[in-house]
Amino acid sequence: MADNQKILDPQKCMEIGRSCACYNLRRAARATTRLYDDCLKPSGLRTTQYSVLMAAKLRGPITLTKLAQITVTERTTLTRNLTVLEKKGLVLIEAGKDRRERRVSITEQGEEALIAAIPLWEAAQAHIEQGLGRQRVGALLGDLSAIISISRTPSCPPWRPGKP
Repeated sequence: MADNQKILDPQKCMEIGRSCACYNLRRAARATTRLYDDCLKPSGLRTTQYSVLMAAKLRGPITLTKLAQITVTERTTLTRNLTVLEKKGLVLIEAGKDRRERRVSITEQGEEALIAAIPLWEAAQAHIEQGLGRQRVGALLGDLSAIISISRTPSCPPWRPGKP
């Protein structure tokens, strides 16, 4: 190994794993998604689809771009989810004011699917609230909203190879 290369310290790696907000948020998100997916399974919806349907219900009709912004989802990922929902007849995707714009709205069948899924979602939510308590869940949701706001305005300096 060249003299100018540093050896990666295992303790430093462990500290990064323990303290990295991104890593730990993603782990928590994956575990929580599994719980909600398991609870929602009888509805035929996945958590991501349920969330998109709910957002389309609350905000719709809405442009695909705006829906992606609200759900903090990449457009390609959102399009994949919407395609599944459209094939199931749960959303309608139509041309917008110009050819590039797509507008999403929930169908009557989509609304029925949401109504049927709500008790399943409530079971998942109750499980989390029983584990953490309502007050901690409320604080967590506030903290997550703050993280979303902070993350939308990144201020990382440009990375340069060889610079710490």
